[in-house]
Formats: sequence, C-alpha cells, structure tokens
Amino acid sequence: MSSFTPKNILITGAAGFIASHVANRLIRNYPEYKIVVLDKLDYCSNLKNLLPSKSSLNFKFVKGDIASADLVNYLLITENIDTIMHFAAQTHVDNSFGTHVLLEACKVTGQIRRFIHVSTDEVYGETEEDAVVGNHEASQLLPTNPYSATKAGAEMLVMAYGRSYGLPVITTRGNNVYGPNQFPEKLIPKFILLAMRGKTLPIHGDGCNVRSYLYCEDVAEAFEVILHKGEVGHIYNIGTKKERRVIDVAKDICKLFNMDPDQNIQFVENRPFNDQRYFLDDQKLKNLGWAERTTWEEGLRKTMEWYTGNPDWWGDVSGALLPHPRMLMMPGGIERHFDGAEKYESGKSEFNGNSNQTKMVVPPTKNSTSPHKPAFKFLIYGRTGWIGGLLGKLCEKQGIPYEYGKGRLEDRQQLLVADILAVKPTHVFNAAGVTGRPNVDWCESHKTETIRTNVAGTLNLADVCREHGLLVVNFATGCIFEYDAAHPEGSGIGYKEEDKPNFTGSFYSKTKAMVEELLKEYDNVCTLRVRMPISSDLNNPRNFITKISRYNKVVNIPNSMTILDELLPISIEMAKRNLRGIWNFTNPGVVSHNEILEMYKKYIDPEFKWTNFTLEEQAKVIIAPRSNNEMDASKLKKEFPELLSIKESLIKYVFEPNRKTAAA
Repeated sequence: MSSFTPKNILITGAAGFIASHVANRLIRNYPEYKIVVLDKLDYCSNLKNLLPSKSSLNFKFVKGDIASADLVNYLLITENIDTIMHFAAQTHVDNSFGTHVLLEACKVTGQIRRFIHVSTDEVYGETEEDAVVGNHEASQLLPTNPYSATKAGAEMLVMAYGRSYGLPVITTRGNNVYGPNQFPEKLIPKFILLAMRGKTLPIHGDGCNVRSYLYCEDVAEAFEVILHKGEVGHIYNIGTKKERRVIDVAKDICKLFNMDPDQNIQFVENRPFNDQRYFLDDQKLKNLGWAERTTWEEGLRKTMEWYTGNPDWWGDVSGALLPHPRMLMMPGGIERHFDGAEKYESGKSEFNGNSNQTKMVVPPTKNSTSPHKPAFKFLIYGRTGWIGGLLGKLCEKQGIPYEYGKGRLEDRQQLLVADILAVKPTHVFNAAGVTGRPNVDWCESHKTETIRTNVAGTLNLADVCREHGLLVVNFATGCIFEYDAAHPEGSGIGYKEEDKPNFTGSFYSKTKAMVEELLKEYDNVCTLRVRMPISSDLNNPRNFITKISRYNKVVNIPNSMTILDELLPISIEMAKRNLRGIWNFTNPGVVSHNEILEMYKKYIDPEFKWTNFTLEEQAKVIIAPRSNNEMDASKLKKEFPELLSIKESLIKYVFEPNRKTAAA
C-alpha cells in the first residue's frame, strides 16, 4: 500500500457541499498542509461553508473560475501546489473545459504529485434492479444523462493525460452524499426544508427509484484516505451497499417531523434521466482502511437538526424547492452571507479571478436586413480540410461572404478576438476535427490530441458562439453506430437521430459520440452526422470511392453514405433556415462496397477488378474496428423532399460527371 504526504493542496469547488467538508477536515487535521481553495461561487456555493477554517493559518480562499488558464497557472506556480483535489462540477463547461485547463496546467508546470479527480457513480449508468453485485471500478461506463456524460468525458481527459503525459491521476466515483451545508436542490435537504415549512414532499414518478446515501463526514474521511493511500492510476468507488427507495426517504423525513406520509407526500411527473438504481462495489476503498461510520438514522437526524438550526443558510431558495426546479430560478453564489466576506477575501486572497460568463439566448431570425450589410456572412473552421475547403468554394459560387477561422478551437481567446469579434459572422460552420492520417487508426495512438480537438475544441466553439448568439453548423459523424439486433444489416431499419450511439470500437468514434451528447445541451448547434463522404472528385484521397478503389481487398457491407455534392449545399440552406438539433446527414438508403465498385467499373474503368475479404480478415490489417450501419434519413428528407437516394445521387453527382465509358 502506497503512502503519500502532500504539502500544498489546491481544492477546486471547495465552497460547495462535499468539497467544503473535505477542505475543513484537512485544514483541521493537518495544520502542516497549506490548503488553497478555488471557487467561482456559483449558485450552489457558499463561503459560510468554510467558516470552520476561516481563522486557520494554513487556509487561503481564492475566488475564480477553473476555466481561466491564467489563474490556474498563477496559483500552481505562486502557491507551489503539489496536489490537486478537483471537485468543481456543475455543467459540461466545468466538467470538460475546466478539467482540461487544470490538466494542461499540471502538464506545463510539471510539479503535481497527485491529481485526484472527483467523478460520480452515474457514469456507470443504470444498475439492473436484481443485480446483487455492484459496479466495480473496471465496469463499463454507460452514462445516461448529460451531466454524467460530461463527467465520463472528463474522466477520459484525466485518463488520457495520465497515460500520455504521466500525470499522477486518481479518480473517485461516489454515491449520493447528504448532510449539513448541502444546497436544497438535492432530495434530502429539499424534503427537510419543505417539511419545516409544512409543505408536501414531491416525489418524482412512483418513488421506487433506489439510491445509496453516504453521510458527508464519512465521504470526507474517504477522500482523506484516498489522498494519503490511494494508488496513482487507480479508480476508487466511494459507496455503500445500504440502499433506500426515494419514497422511503420521504417517509423517514415525515417521521422525524411527526407528519403523516399519506397526507404530506405528493407524487409528481417524473423527471428526465431518472435512472432506477446506482449500485457500487466499494471493496477496493475498504481495502485501504476506510469504512462507513454513520448510520442512516444518525446521519438523517444530524442533517435535520442542522437545517432546523440554520434555516436561512442559503437565503431565498424558493425556486429550488419546486418539484421541478430550473437553473434560472436559483440564486447566485452565496458570497454576501459570509460576515466580513470582503475583508476576508482581500485579506486571504492574492488573486481574485473574475468570471465573465453570461447567459445568452440565440436570437430569432430577423426578417429585414440592411441594404448595406449582407444577409449572411459565414465563419468557417477547417480551411485545410476537405469539407471546409468545399464549403468555401460553395460560398464563392453562391455569392455568400465568408472567412476562414484563424484561431485554434481549443483557444477560447483566439476564437473570440481573432475570429468572432473581427469577422462578425451571422453563422459559424465547424468542419475542423481530427480524423487521423491516413485513417482513424492514428487516433488510437494520439488520444490526447484527438480529445483536444474533437471534444474540448468543439465544445469551446459552441460555447463561445452561444455567448454571442451565433448558430453553429457542426459537421459530425454517423460512425457512432453499428448494426445490432434492433437494426440488423439489410433490414432497412436505420438509426434515428434520437438513438443512443452503440459503437465504441475506435477512439475516434468514442470522442465523436461523447461530444455529440454534450452538444445536445446547446440550443445554438446544428449537428450533421456525415458518413463515408463521397464527392465527384475521384482524385481526393479522402473520398470513400477513391479509398476503396485503391485497396487491395475490401469488405462488402451495405452502409449509409453522404454525397457531398448534393448535401453540402443543403447544409448552407440549413444554416439559412436556422435549423438546430441532430440530423442524420446522409442520402436515404444504403449501398455496399461491391455495388459502388460495380458502378466504378461501369462508368470509369471496365477492366477494374477487386477482391473481397471478411470482417475477421480486415481486423488483422487495421488497428481499430470500423463502423457499419444504416442511418434513417427521413427527417432530412422531410425537410428537403428533393433529396435523392444514395444510389441515385451516386449516379447523378459522381459517376455520370466522371463517365469515361460509352453510354449504353
């Protein structure tokens, strides 16, 4: 068992619930450690959570955002940080961008000896109701909601930096936590505050969802153990096998307040993504010497006593107490409630970061345009890429003003200053991305670079554009599905836009599926799933026809494909119509490798010959498996009825213009 002694610890998000208990515990138990707390004081943060540490000499508070690279680098260097405990988490921006900033800073400074990344049990997805063994640390990640998807994405970033750059990372995945100081959007504090006010307790659905609850001090002790004894590169579940249904939690709280459950529990509409059960195997953590100490009855009583003694801790939380609260109803971070907060901050913090994030709503399309200003101006990313280059030519052909982006997608400041503020576009097209040279196998050995562009960069662009009211047309991929029992090869049953990706054979596809899930939270993005793109330029090495005509052997599987000559003009029209959401951007129907090569032989080279081989034989000459599937293009066809089927489009746009044989 390893043993680690930190000196200077940075704890992110430590004005929040769990991290404040961890920070207070470490500050109290280890006066020789310097603890620097970084928190931007969002709605679920409260400086009063850190009151027990206010007068401690080994404690410093810094107000700032983990997404600020300048601030993070400044703190790591000036405070000589050797350990990071990364708790900050709320949105996909925090989970992905902030985590990436922290990891990059760790890589650059080269001084971090431990990076503890705090994740969630939700990354495992829903546990079967009759499962008797919980998810262990090596279980497959199957997140089912946007929050857990961003957490799984952040885990991939952490894992990639650990493997690629040798960062000493440890990841934790925890069950539900409860106790004093928790913001009342969560079940237990919400029910307690409602009971204190004599109001009914709202239950989502039938209340039979099962959760495991750990008391906050037990969780703080778990992090103390992992900090000192956790093995670098390992994952630790922080959980309990003592499960409770939501309805039983409500009944226990009613009992504490002498309320009749039948009269004071109200069943309301279920919320989205309300998984039935999360169940963890916590034996690995127990092997380090940790054990749950607080019984449910004792922990619930302590929590109830704290809230009844501190009813105004969070100020006005009426919005959070609604059955289905919305973020816009939440108060801001509770800085004002900390007595002497301004004096405290200026006295304890050498650097006060500022967050410039604002809520932005994509404005409606304007019907009237100035005669002195073009109706459209496009900003295009991916100038050196195939699709990006074709988009520029199409804009020239249609007389649409456009410019190519100069900034790198992962550099937020470049996107903002060099591009968006300078170009002042009406729409943004993202055709930039890492697919690998000569193919996606490259991504298997360049995972960090793939994540940086395909995930962090794409999200960065979507986020910056949302802040400036801009629609982003994002060229994605349909190579995130594979034929299965519900969508068998040759059945004509294609994957629809709302279907969950099921192909994880290549790292490229993993990153694309991940970022697509995250982009669902952006109402300013139009995601176009391109598959096996084909154009009339048969000399382009990226063209699917060019590729297979040069292979020694090819498989023969029907697939959905994208004829760029027909569909790229449609993408421009989609931007003009301000269409949003996910679209299967393929021609209707499927075509097999052999059918394409038969057309090639008929129209281009009558002497052309090829040899087939099986998927099993193909697997021996490639690194990553390839996706094969049929996409349902009915949504696109309904919007654009003139859209041709794949075989019709191949003949009209590709083979007829390139015909070298005599017409029959």
